Amino acid sequence: MKYLKNIAFVFFIPAIFYSCNRGRLNVDVSNINIGLEIKRLDKSLFELDTTDIKTGLAELKKEYGEFFDIFTYKMISIGGANTPGYYELAKKFITDTMILNVKKMVDSEFKDFSETGKSLDNAFRHYKYYFPGKDIPAIYTCISGFNQSVVVAKNIIGLSLDNYLGPDCLYYSRLGLPQYKQQKMYKGKIAADAMYAWGATEFEKKGEGTHLLDYMIHEGKLMYFLDAMLPDVHDSVKIGYTKKQLEWCKDNEAQMWDFLVENKKLYISGRMDIKRIIGDAPYTNGFPIESPGKAGVWVGWQIVRQFMEKNPDVTLPELMEMEDSQGILNASAYFPEPRL
Repeated sequence: MKYLKNIAFVFFIPAIFYSCNRGRLNVDVSNINIGLEIKRLDKSLFELDTTDIKTGLAELKKEYGEFFDIFTYKMISIGGANTPGYYELAKKFITDTMILNVKKMVDSEFKDFSETGKSLDNAFRHYKYYFPGKDIPAIYTCISGFNQSVVVAKNIIGLSLDNYLGPDCLYYSRLGLPQYKQQKMYKGKIAADAMYAWGATEFEKKGEGTHLLDYMIHEGKLMYFLDAMLPDVHDSVKIGYTKKQLEWCKDNEAQMWDFLVENKKLYISGRMDIKRIIGDAPYTNGFPIESPGKAGVWVGWQIVRQFMEKNPDVTLPELMEMEDSQGILNASAYFPEPRL
């Protein structure tokens, strides 16, 4: 079982390439019916009769199956029916004043879940288009007390709606979450986070590559996967940047690439050194403070995009299985020019 926590074209490329790439990903999925199942544990849990909590929890376990175990064991950490104090802890969670207030906020923000559901359904219809032999997971929503935003297991995606109440949610500041994390915690981000998490577990990094370039290309492939799954979603939403941060990356793409090449950063292998360039942070280490975090991921994304533009015979499934990061870089002919 696997768990994941919270998950534009470059200026110099001619307009014809931009059009070709968008056209390539503009596929017709209108006739693909996946019957996406969305189950709302965030509602069912709080409808329990707390005077008979044992019966209620048993019924939820039967209805929600494996996800209920993921929720109780991994997300809110109260264990299961055989765990001492399980029923008391469950009752405390359900009746906790803060959690009940959070539930009101979730009910208000997600009173109509149809828009989010439609985004998820559309994303997985694209997934079925590109990967017809793969299963479609069921979607489960919950309130986790601000724990994991997204969890993934076999045929399951769990979403903590309390982590998508909007950047101005007072609890995020009270919890001490930094601004760069808060800016991503809005409901329009759910589909991108869910698909990134799903892609990251379906297409795990393999092979022996342990250099920064290997991680940049792997993350770039996952971002291109989002391009294909969410072709109408803005790049800023996919990567979790503000539009100003995205523009900074476009304006400074050539300078970032020059820095990585000239300082021989592409082939560093230290875990922390790699994290400084592709890890989530207020800004990217080595770049100006105006830079967004994980700028190395954005550069890797542009490399993969250009690789797919230059190699139109490569399919998305083939791309996701490729492990030769140096080969992808070479075949992309990636060499960004300064933006005027």
